[in-house]
Amino acid sequence: MSTKVEKRILVNVPVSTAYNQWTQFEEFPHFMGGVKSVKQTSDDRLEWVAEIAGVRRQWTAKVLEQIPDRKVAWAATEGATNAGAVEFEDVGGGQTSLRLTLEYDPEGIVEKVGDKLNVVDRQAEADLHRFKEFIEDEGYASGAWRGSVNEGASVGTPGVEDAGASRGDSGKAGISGKVAAAAGVAAVAGAAAAMKAGSKDSSETRDAASPGAPVTAEPVPIQHVPANSVTSTTSDLGAGGDATVGGADRAPGHPFDQTNGLVDFEGESDGTAEGEIRSAAKRREEPGPGPIPPLGGTAER
Repeated sequence: MSTKVEKRILVNVPVSTAYNQWTQFEEFPHFMGGVKSVKQTSDDRLEWVAEIAGVRRQWTAKVLEQIPDRKVAWAATEGATNAGAVEFEDVGGGQTSLRLTLEYDPEGIVEKVGDKLNVVDRQAEADLHRFKEFIEDEGYASGAWRGSVNEGASVGTPGVEDAGASRGDSGKAGISGKVAAAAGVAAVAGAAAAMKAGSKDSSETRDAASPGAPVTAEPVPIQHVPANSVTSTTSDLGAGGDATVGGADRAPGHPFDQTNGLVDFEGESDGTAEGEIRSAAKRREEPGPGPIPPLGGTAER
């Protein structure tokens, strides 16, 4: 079953400018989305290559009627089945009304799905808007062909019946509809499998990290460090010495020394409380009452 598309747009250039630009068929890829190339082999023959919705199509079109500043009509003779016309109308004020009519036969699963989604309809509308921007930005046509083809033949607006010779043709597709559909199905299936696997992994991760699941941990025994287990001071390390644990070459810390020998080991502590908070050198600088007297007596001055 064929599909018909009709679109109209107002272009802010004179009719001759709009028409002249349209006759530059080989420049269609500049503003027609999906059109890869157009080659004009004669005044009335065009070879097209297009790719729409991931499906590549080729066809040869015959210009059935061409009237300067008024109309270009065509129909496919081989390849993708399509036919149509572009009509130009001078509406005054340097403006042109351009009307596009296109009828085509969708081929294969992918094109039929695209047809249901109005892909070609939206593409045709976008192409006309790009043509409008293209010609209005330039303000003049990049070229012109003012010749006529079958002028006065009054072929009207060609439809797919006029492209009967191309019906049943595969469209010389680089990727056939069936192959593209199979690839699409495979891609969807692969994506679904990946989503399923990802969902499963996420579920397992959530289960493993669920707050409802009891978490047990083995208690870590507290290890007491003997008073004589640390054998190197910061000054030793600063001089390039190595810190060792468990060495027996150091005596235990002084009973008054709460650091187990890490400070005041080399004569800095004299066994007094004051000696533990002030260095011997500092205490020597300041005269004091002398050492703490022994029990039951007084200190001699």
